[in-house]
Amino acid sequence: MADLVERLVPDELWLLFRRVVPPTEVIRPQGGGRRRAGDREALAAIIFVATSGCTWRQLPAVFGPSWQTVYRRFAQWSRARVWSRLHRVILDELGARGALDWSRGAIDSVSMRAAKGLLTGPNPTDRGKRGSKIHLITDRNGLPLSLGISGANMHDSLVLEPLVRGTPPIRSRRGPRRRRPDKLHADKGSDYDHLRRWLRKRGVRHRIARRGIESSQRLGRHRWVVERTVSWLAGCRRLHRRYEHKAEHFLAFVGIAAALICHRRLSKASVPQRPR
Repeated sequence: MADLVERLVPDELWLLFRRVVPPTEVIRPQGGGRRRAGDREALAAIIFVATSGCTWRQLPAVFGPSWQTVYRRFAQWSRARVWSRLHRVILDELGARGALDWSRGAIDSVSMRAAKGLLTGPNPTDRGKRGSKIHLITDRNGLPLSLGISGANMHDSLVLEPLVRGTPPIRSRRGPRRRRPDKLHADKGSDYDHLRRWLRKRGVRHRIARRGIESSQRLGRHRWVVERTVSWLAGCRRLHRRYEHKAEHFLAFVGIAAALICHRRLSKASVPQRPR
């Protein structure tokens, strides 16, 4: 079991997680009770649910804590916004090591079916079936910088401003923290003059495809990175279909997937390169 936990939660990820997880009371004031399940084992179980797509009840007993305990810990950490804080801490580490490329960013979204719950709506691309949508902004390398969720009927133009504002101030290798890419690429869903003016006021150059004028393939050489990131998110099988009724739980799994994507890049940046 220890090998599985260490494989799902490497030491570097565990150290970063300990910086954002809220402190817990280990000793019960009234005495008695069971020993509290370890946070690392619970985190490994949550990552297993996110990546494998299994239900909470199907969680293998090899992790130690029961599925009820793991779910309660997941709900507690989701309310405390642990996953978004973990994502931000990893982004800070990437920025400090110069692994983020702010010269160009891209924005996109992906829809999936949803059973029911808040922030769902009829999907116009799926015969009106109920669904949810994930919105994201990535850097030039495809690392997710800002994330959001909405109903499947939410137009992409309505989330561009919140996503740009929602990008946290991230450390740089040199100089002050950064929050915006130098240039932002978007598809025809954001083809509105007020969005172009809004980006210019904030010092962000834009490259937005124009409806009825430009081909949908023109931005492929730059926007393919965000489409690749969408496929990386699909590696978190829990996001293939939304089963969570609570929007904060669905957003938590999106944050876990983004944190894992960024941590993989952080692990590669930590490996020393061979001299040529």
